[in-house]
Amino acid sequence: MTKKPQKKQSAALGFIFVTLFIDVLGLAVTIPVMPKLLENLGHVDVSTAAQYSGYLTFTYASMQFLFSSVVGNLSDRYGRRPILLSSLLGFGIDYIFMAFAPTIAWLFVGRVIAGITGASTSTATAYIADVSTGKNRAANFGLVGAASGVGFIVGLAMGSFLGEISVRLPFMAAAAFALVNAAYGYFVLPESLAPENRRKFDWKKSNPISSLRSLNRYPALGGLVGAFALVYVAQKAVEYVLAFFLIEKFQWSQISIGYLGVFIGVVLVAIQGGLIRYTIPKFGQEKNIVAGLLFYALGLVLIAFASHGWMVYVYMVPYCLGGISGPALQGLITGTVSAKEQGELQGSLTSLTSVAVIIGPLLMSSVFHLFTHKDTTAYFPGAPYILGAVLMLTSTFLAVKSFKKVPVPKKAKAV
Repeated sequence: MTKKPQKKQSAALGFIFVTLFIDVLGLAVTIPVMPKLLENLGHVDVSTAAQYSGYLTFTYASMQFLFSSVVGNLSDRYGRRPILLSSLLGFGIDYIFMAFAPTIAWLFVGRVIAGITGASTSTATAYIADVSTGKNRAANFGLVGAASGVGFIVGLAMGSFLGEISVRLPFMAAAAFALVNAAYGYFVLPESLAPENRRKFDWKKSNPISSLRSLNRYPALGGLVGAFALVYVAQKAVEYVLAFFLIEKFQWSQISIGYLGVFIGVVLVAIQGGLIRYTIPKFGQEKNIVAGLLFYALGLVLIAFASHGWMVYVYMVPYCLGGISGPALQGLITGTVSAKEQGELQGSLTSLTSVAVIIGPLLMSSVFHLFTHKDTTAYFPGAPYILGAVLMLTSTFLAVKSFKKVPVPKKAKAV
């Protein structure tokens, strides 16, 4: 009697995994091809192209910030399933649009569309919260990290290898992924939100500012939420500046960047899809959060001072180990909220991460440009990574301070 529901739940979690994977893939495909695309369309150097990239991400994140709370609240009213399927369709249409953008200006229009449809992350994470219990909540949130790892692998590989054929081709492939997954989800995805747990749509709660203010209802989580936001800002030094950094400092090709991306993704999947299922039950959430944040900081400092290209491979290992902090941090935050409020909470967290993505790439790309443009008096391509390390250490301090206010289970049972 229990095997059939478990089978359905596994299929549903698999679909959510692929949905989150496509969300990350859509961003990852742009990383290796964006320098060349922006250089060609704007007739600029790598340093200036990095700034354009920051502006494009700023546009994307601004739209996601404005719409994530709306999407999260719609999922609390109408269920997760229709919102997820609609967002995937929107993603597919956007990638097709981006594939044929003739100028940088059209890339900005595409990023607006992507930001609106990209607000599905809040619904996907709410779905995980719906089907998770205290015993497996953190482990299931590890799907988010594992999906990010796989999306990063495939996205960077697609962007690098298909980009050698045409800088437009990776976007066409991403469109195919999104549309096929939407069709698959139509047949296999059950609704996770029970009718009794639904609530009326409230425009006040859908306001992104109100969505952020709703986090004030959980004052004990202030430090954890602050740490959560700073981690997202710091990560942008790797996610959005790495390709420009490697081209500027080591003159890497798109293919070389793709190989590194595959390596990073494999390590991330191993850590977030497997290792955390051991470390969280074994050492508890506190130690996972602190150790992960310190690994992040160490990796960023090492990358900043890498003197040879091969060193980046080695230094990415401690950076990727930082991923053990994410599921524990998010699982702890979501564990304080009722089933009726998960969509709202995830909308709030997605709004918060959107603010981080608004700030992070723009900040990191501007720091990179400041220390690499042709007239600079202090040439140091690794500057964004030093800034990222400082932010990671600050988030560690905030998290440790918050542990005194929030009861954290020392160990959790393995799933």
